Amino acid sequence: MSIEVSYTLRNAEPGALLRELDDVRITTDVTTDDGDTITAGTEGTVVAVWNAGEAYDVEFPEPMGALATVKAADLVRVGRSVP
Repeated sequence: MSIEVSYTLRNAEPGALLRELDDVRITTDVTTDDGDTITAGTEGTVVAVWNAGEAYDVEFPEPMGALATVKAADLVRVGRSVP
């Protein structure tokens, strides 16, 4: 079993629709922890799951390393890192 598969299975949050390392698209504008605005439609990667999927920390490619906490209702999964 690969390390990525093991990591993904180990970090699945019970009750959450998304998991760490899932690729997502935001449906509304969000503000990053650094105060930058990420526009709706931007894709990122889930890096943390909060309160059984109530919210997620999502990392975005631009600006480099941008991180924002996004409500579950504002996310759509576009891909899963492990089939």
